[in-house]
Amino acid sequence: MTFPTHAIIIAAIILLCCTPGCISAPPALSPNKASPATEYPSLSIHATPVQYADVSGVRLAYREFGSGEPLLVIVGFGATMEQANDTAISVLASKYHVFLYDHRGMGHSSTGNETPTLPLYADDAASLITALGYESMHVYGTSMGSFIAQELALNHPNRVRRMILDSSACSIRVPETQFLLDYVESVAADTASPPGLRDEARAMLAWNGTKDRLPAMDKDVLLVVGTEDTITPAVLSYQMAGQINGSWLVRFAGLPHAGGDLAPVAYGRTAVHFLETDAFR
Repeated sequence: MTFPTHAIIIAAIILLCCTPGCISAPPALSPNKASPATEYPSLSIHATPVQYADVSGVRLAYREFGSGEPLLVIVGFGATMEQANDTAISVLASKYHVFLYDHRGMGHSSTGNETPTLPLYADDAASLITALGYESMHVYGTSMGSFIAQELALNHPNRVRRMILDSSACSIRVPETQFLLDYVESVAADTASPPGLRDEARAMLAWNGTKDRLPAMDKDVLLVVGTEDTITPAVLSYQMAGQINGSWLVRFAGLPHAGGDLAPVAYGRTAVHFLETDAFR
């Protein structure tokens, strides 16, 4: 999800262990040093060929990068593959076989006949994992993508290995997400908005959330959020982490919603560190 942001600097990464057995976070980036993006292979999402998989009555477009264990990246509200961050994908692809895709009705993907809901988008993700030849994948969802990831883990638990929820919430109908709710309602009511975008807005408005179901999420989960996130404020990730057994919470000081666009190496390294760590429970 993209919103206007102001200029900020990268500050410390703070790790909160919400369940026993957590270990230390990777070193924080110094705000006084250049980002080490040059450590990772140059990657262009736009230059990577689009491929297609037929699932759930739609044709989903995807791109793939790197090698290793599979990692499915689920983009946020209004986003397509082209809006993902090249550097972030490069960091992830340095260790994992990354799959990035467009939701039904968005980007290169086709529009189906069913009324989109967040559980339906999760069904699409589960079917895509199978169509790509895997029983399960690690999952990284940002903003609305993290809502879909929650539904995926709860409705299709066998399809998810470890999961990263970036700039997340378990409902958009809580006081802290009033700005988000107002924005989504305005998009849903705007007949000039692209159909796929309005479908996503209506799907979020119809979402009942996951608050009461989070304790049943039997997955190792990392929640990452910027302390200056005004769309899905950090307190929501803190509350969610307290309900998910085996969870980590990493707060990035001074960063806004979907802060990985501004600090892709820090976010990417944190994700890789989490996915590579052996002991959780």
